[in-house]
Amino acid sequence: MTTSEPSPTPAATTSAGNTPEDPAAAVNATLLLSRVGVDRRGERRNDPGLFDTLASSPTTRYLPLRDGQAPVRDGHLVLLDTPPAGDGTPPIYLGATTEDGAVPAGTDVVLVAVPGSESAGPADAGVYQDDHAGSIVPGAQWHGLRDAADDLDAVEAGLFVESLALHHWHRVHSHCPRCGAATEVTEAGWVRRCTADGSQHFPRTDPAIICTVIDDDDRLLLGRSAQWPANRFSTLAGFVEPGESLEAAVVREIGEEAGIVVDRPRYLGSQPWPFPCSLMLGYTAHAVGTRVVPDGVEILDLRWFTRQELAAAVGAGEVRLPGTVSIARRLIEHWYGEPMTEPEGSW
Repeated sequence: MTTSEPSPTPAATTSAGNTPEDPAAAVNATLLLSRVGVDRRGERRNDPGLFDTLASSPTTRYLPLRDGQAPVRDGHLVLLDTPPAGDGTPPIYLGATTEDGAVPAGTDVVLVAVPGSESAGPADAGVYQDDHAGSIVPGAQWHGLRDAADDLDAVEAGLFVESLALHHWHRVHSHCPRCGAATEVTEAGWVRRCTADGSQHFPRTDPAIICTVIDDDDRLLLGRSAQWPANRFSTLAGFVEPGESLEAAVVREIGEEAGIVVDRPRYLGSQPWPFPCSLMLGYTAHAVGTRVVPDGVEILDLRWFTRQELAAAVGAGEVRLPGTVSIARRLIEHWYGEPMTEPEGSW
């Protein structure tokens, strides 16, 4: 697609944006953060001597994580032969790789959180390099997952996603939610145990639905969040509430954010989103009507698009889409029928 002319309209899909083949398989095949290349080896977590065994193994490698970023060199994660000096957080056993790539199959990988930089800014905020970072992994840059994921293979992507989610959980669960006492890390970093009442606490994942809404004319509804620039649009999404099915969450969230009734929600695929601990469950749904009203709090603007209209708006820079690593982008492209290209410099 060029900036002056939209690409040809792709072949029309069936009702509600579903292609004749299995739609979930089609979407899952393109989800960058859902790739699997690590066996987490949960049966090893209760071994009290696990980290000693790993330290003496020639196939063990260490992944440093710093302010939500990992070292990258030549488009690949840099894993170390020896553990770097950590920030005091216990190491976490991530598992063993299952396929050859930048990291050979059968490699045991341990996450080590290393001291951060006061000038680094928020986690995953682009790329940075400073003297301390360079001393940990010489010649590497520290990238957030959003910046690195397009280049990583399945093993590396899986390791990065797993590391981010677990590291965040440890940062915010240092104390027991039942009694407030300090917790200690057990089971190779996968459990925190209360030192007062003995209760065990496990890493949490928050399910959230994300949905393409399609009307009877096969148009796509996109919305602009209150937190985004004026020309950024995406699919609608929201967290699943307690006691609620995924399908019910689709209907409720779309109704709350867009003031429209949807039916026939259909599952398309899922992707972990460790910012900080979500699991995005992708759906498509049919709009019963077309009159939409943004809630004015989370969503400020809503627009219907044909494929030609969206291609023209994206090509002209009038509309910015979600990043290529997100499930939102994949859901939009699933409806569109092919990948969409934005003008250079639109981000």
